[in-house]
Amino acid sequence: MSKLRINSFAVSIDGYGAGPSQSLNNPLGIGGVALHEWAFATRTFRQMFGGDGGTTGVDDDFAARGFANIGAWILGRNMFGPVRGPWPDDTWKGWWGANPPYHTPVFVLTHHPRASITMEGGTSFHFVTDGIHAALERAREAAQGLDVRLGGGVATIQQYLRAGLVDEIHLAIAPTLLGRGEALLDGIDLPSLGYQCTEHVGTPNAMHVVLTRPGQQKP
Repeated sequence: MSKLRINSFAVSIDGYGAGPSQSLNNPLGIGGVALHEWAFATRTFRQMFGGDGGTTGVDDDFAARGFANIGAWILGRNMFGPVRGPWPDDTWKGWWGANPPYHTPVFVLTHHPRASITMEGGTSFHFVTDGIHAALERAREAAQGLDVRLGGGVATIQQYLRAGLVDEIHLAIAPTLLGRGEALLDGIDLPSLGYQCTEHVGTPNAMHVVLTRPGQQKP
């Protein structure tokens, strides 16, 4: 059965999934880059962007797991780009250039309609205006039995968590403090939602924590 998964979502020790003041020039917010240092050096990350080399081991294993058995993605609009309000034109096609790293259909949550975009490498962006459930239904249909990965950002993940739709969460807790920004689990009662910690392993770069809801996978 297809799962909705969160993988490799980086948070600070004090619980922030993005820094403050996100912008075109600072898409992860002030200090946000430090959250992802654990991933940047891995072989999986470097290959994803056409590079060579990279580290292997636990960090790379978790990065690679995040792409295994994935047939579609869901992103919040802020993850797709910095444009706010009605789309002024079709110029903006994401942060990632002509060949984004998804290589599957990607469903972007937005309040403003926009035609789908076909990119290189098998990525296509589809813009969903009728809410999180509709996006998940379309993503599962596109995934054809494979899992759907929920990419973020923080507000999007919170919506899916509160709706009880996420089957598995992998958090990479980076050894850094942000002090302010977007708190991932603010107001989220994970035990009441049925989550348990089923895996945890530390490296010099991150503490990897996997949370699941045994026996509560959504159809």
